[in-house]
Amino acid sequence: MLVLGIESSCDETGVALVETQGSAVPRLLSHALHSQIAMHQAYGGVVPELASRDHIRRVLPLTQSVLGESGRDLDEVDVVAYTRGPGLAGALLVGAGVACALGVALGKPVLGVHHLEGHLLSPFLSADPPEFPFVALLVSGGHTQLMAVEAVGRYEILGETIDDAAGEAFDKSAKLLGLPYPGGPWLAKLAEQGDSQAFKLPRPLLHSGDLDFSFAGLKTAVLTQARRLGDDLESRKSDLAASTQAAIVEVLLKKSLAALDRTGLGRLVVAGGVGANRSLREQLNAACARRNVRVHYPELALCTDNGAMIAMAAAMRMQAGLEAASARYAFDVKPRWPLDALPLAGAAA
Repeated sequence: MLVLGIESSCDETGVALVETQGSAVPRLLSHALHSQIAMHQAYGGVVPELASRDHIRRVLPLTQSVLGESGRDLDEVDVVAYTRGPGLAGALLVGAGVACALGVALGKPVLGVHHLEGHLLSPFLSADPPEFPFVALLVSGGHTQLMAVEAVGRYEILGETIDDAAGEAFDKSAKLLGLPYPGGPWLAKLAEQGDSQAFKLPRPLLHSGDLDFSFAGLKTAVLTQARRLGDDLESRKSDLAASTQAAIVEVLLKKSLAALDRTGLGRLVVAGGVGANRSLREQLNAACARRNVRVHYPELALCTDNGAMIAMAAAMRMQAGLEAASARYAFDVKPRWPLDALPLAGAAA
């Protein structure tokens, strides 16, 4: 079975083709991605209307590119999957509309996919895919969650974001330091030149006794410290960036280890854009190696939003019998869609 996946939830347009054979892990045949970063940089953040229009321009050429690279024809596609939510409403509607139009034209079914489940399952696209069960640290954009994952569709949320997520803490702190959009990668790069112990910044909820996250207080602390530095900020910017990154990483690290302890599981999966952070990977790898815990990540190219994770999630849900693709082409999108609202294993789709 060939699954074509379309991602358009925010500022990346992604298309991919995944093949399934029986119960084996689906195989990525090809994928293509266009990032809108250059377009949004002038505004310091994503402009939803511009994002939607750019998705319209990009999605069909990317689809042609994916088909050409895979050597497959469009009429060979068995299912068209798209990101149904969460995300920007207008951007989601582009992907949903194109997917359903393709479904009608081909006479093939379509399936709306949860964006966060796509990230969660994206490590299965790697050269070293995980095995169930595992603890998952999902750090994507405005979402930071820890979950116990028993199988596809069997997720127990152990802790989640109360206010600002880790990705928001990176991006907002970077903006306070005058770094370009998107700030997280710029802050991480600048941090490599700084002293991570130069400033004593808070580690919110680190000793709360639960597995929830809250990074709003850290952002406020970065703002306060930047104002205190005044004219010296430019010369100390790398130190402040390094200290900020260290605070975020320590919270993610220690909460992840606590989740492993609480569940007794010996495998950790890290997914989402922040999962590409080098400091986080190094510290998680070292700490988990000491505990004899395996750690899995998506390939670096698949940490950000992409069509491959959408095709993969659709394929794995159908393999698990959780959801059937539909030949009804009326669609809606869910800009706000909690992951725990998905049909679960053993429940009706």
